[in-house]
Amino acid sequence: MRLSDQHAPKGATHSKKRLGFGESSGHGKTSGRGNKGQKSRSGFTHRPGFEGGQMPLVRRIPKRGFHAHQAEPIQVVNIESLNRFPAGSVVDPTLMAQSGLISASRFSVKILGNGDLTKKLTVKANSFSKSALEKISKAGGTVEQIA
Repeated sequence: MRLSDQHAPKGATHSKKRLGFGESSGHGKTSGRGNKGQKSRSGFTHRPGFEGGQMPLVRRIPKRGFHAHQAEPIQVVNIESLNRFPAGSVVDPTLMAQSGLISASRFSVKILGNGDLTKKLTVKANSFSKSALEKISKAGGTVEQIA
């Protein structure tokens, strides 16, 4: 079997509509555009969401809340996921990014206290929750806050 032997199953492909080829073609005269109006004219285009002059849906629905477009995202890491690192290691954002815990080391990282830490680690992050600080110190580790 060759790639050239492959073809689409029967009924999967359709021949192109030949518009304007006489009344008997079924697509003659107005070529499927109807009689009059903006959509029947040549060169007609409209932007996405345009509803023919009716107030578009995006403008009809109420707007709520606020989203700061300049806000820097905070990446969250639970303390139980730090158990993958060997005891005594220094866990910083670059190491977390290499191991796949966070997407990128350039964004700020917050350590949360979900789960338990079983190893003594030095953890470097931008911020920590109170429970995370307690659990790291309880395991014998140290915390370094980076700017």
